[in-house]
Amino acid sequence: MRRDPPRLATDDIERYTRTYVSLLRSSGEVLVRGVEEAHIYSESALHEGARDPRPDVAAFAYSAGRLPACMIHARLVVMGQSHESFEQAGLPVREWPAVRARGRRRPMRSSGDGTVAMFVASVSDIDDLVPILAAWQIEWNKMHHRLAPSDLGRRLAASAGGPVDVDRLELARVLDIDAHGVEMLEAALAGTWDDGLRELARRPSDLAMRLLSGSFSQYQRAAQRWWSDVEPLYVRERAPKRRPVYFVSSNTHSLVNLLGGYARTHRAGILTFARERDPEGLAAPLEEALRLGDEAAVSNLTYYLLRAYLREGGTSIDRRVEEVQRWEEEGGIRTHDRPGQVDVGIQLFELARLIPERLDPRVVIPGLERLRESDAVIINIDYPLGMAAYHHLSRLAQGAGELRGVYVMGKAATLNGRVGDVSISATVHDEHSRNTYLFKNALSAADVQPYMREGIVLDNQRAVTVRGAFLQNRAYMGAFYREGYTVLEMEAGPYLSAVRELVSPTRHPENEIVNLCTEAPFDVGFLHYASDTPYSRRQSLLSKSLSFFGVDSTYACAIAITRRILAQELKV
Repeated sequence: MRRDPPRLATDDIERYTRTYVSLLRSSGEVLVRGVEEAHIYSESALHEGARDPRPDVAAFAYSAGRLPACMIHARLVVMGQSHESFEQAGLPVREWPAVRARGRRRPMRSSGDGTVAMFVASVSDIDDLVPILAAWQIEWNKMHHRLAPSDLGRRLAASAGGPVDVDRLELARVLDIDAHGVEMLEAALAGTWDDGLRELARRPSDLAMRLLSGSFSQYQRAAQRWWSDVEPLYVRERAPKRRPVYFVSSNTHSLVNLLGGYARTHRAGILTFARERDPEGLAAPLEEALRLGDEAAVSNLTYYLLRAYLREGGTSIDRRVEEVQRWEEEGGIRTHDRPGQVDVGIQLFELARLIPERLDPRVVIPGLERLRESDAVIINIDYPLGMAAYHHLSRLAQGAGELRGVYVMGKAATLNGRVGDVSISATVHDEHSRNTYLFKNALSAADVQPYMREGIVLDNQRAVTVRGAFLQNRAYMGAFYREGYTVLEMEAGPYLSAVRELVSPTRHPENEIVNLCTEAPFDVGFLHYASDTPYSRRQSLLSKSLSFFGVDSTYACAIAITRRILAQELKV
């Protein structure tokens, strides 16, 4: 059945995507300024200050957090799918040092002389990167044109290396931003504050970009490389058959903390660390939870603090990670951080080898001792971006045995809730395929709400899978909201397209209503926790992090998924 989804007020977004897609077909370099006009007039909800001559520091900070620090010196961004594609273009990326962004898991390397190589796993990386580069450059140039002619700018431009002496009030006045804007700018230039201000004063940005290949088959090849590195974890030597799989797309900390038990067993050391260092001011709430005997809150806090404890606990991070991995392997949990040079980590949990006394009490259900007879595994992947979800699930399903469930926990923007709330949808409109998917969600509010402290759970929702964080504006969101869509996210549609192909002899259709309620012979469960409320003036995505507040909803979702998997396996 065909359908006509809300198309009202999306022309500017579509014009923007057509602009950069056509430009990137070129075999040479194209300038980012070639997409700036389309970017500005798309009126992105994440860049509402694009037309304003005053800097939109929030949009700059959002973009800077998803780009490497070396962008302050960059002249050219090259996007490709493999080391070979870069090397065929004359870029010896294997010899370049790796660089990272705070807010995106994407392999990147820098030549050291202005060229940045960014690895892309699907078309969604293009939809993500191009608007980020455009927003970054637009706001950089706004700040440069204010800073350069000022006395402050001239002093900065003439200064040599080393720390700069900048009066924050003078900087705010010159840039026409407030004190909070200066704080956001400092956060955006984290680690490069001195050099960043000097570069802002010295030169405008005129970035070029280039896409190497970008074909569907190349994206599939990247997924094949990923699975080739994953497969040895999954396949047992001399095993008569491939093991049944429960597929989970989430993060790399929640399931392993619930099922691995390292943080719970090493709680005393984490508590001592928290009392001595007080990271993020969490020592006081931890002491209060201990005083009240609130085991769930103590567990969530120690899970959250584990990473900082491992990084700052006295011995080298490599030794501590090795210790944790040895501990986890005793309980049948193995990890591969970057299989196939694709930054989508994977964890494999052998249900028969889980150690019951290490499990979080919240996931313990009657009959767990029977898991010793199970042949099944959980394969948890660190959620890929957009269409990469389609490629990874499709490839995994081709190489794995019986698929017994597909469960997705992701972040989303909510149009009717608050940051930290959880939304459960049974209808997903996918902007990639233009399909509207109907499915029976294996999870409900009753599965999640008992483990929530701060937020609420909204089930029976409708979700829209958008092409990119910047590729939506208020008119676009309003059109969907009027039709009852309240969740904006980036992976559900591609995952459901893959599910459709797992149960059908043909590829997924386009622009149709696809009913999976009776077609899928396995569990399908989707949970989204709200990281943004775009109808509330961008308060979360642009100006704050979920930080510990998001741990409540993250673990509530993870507990619900884990309990569902264990219950399903005990029925087999």
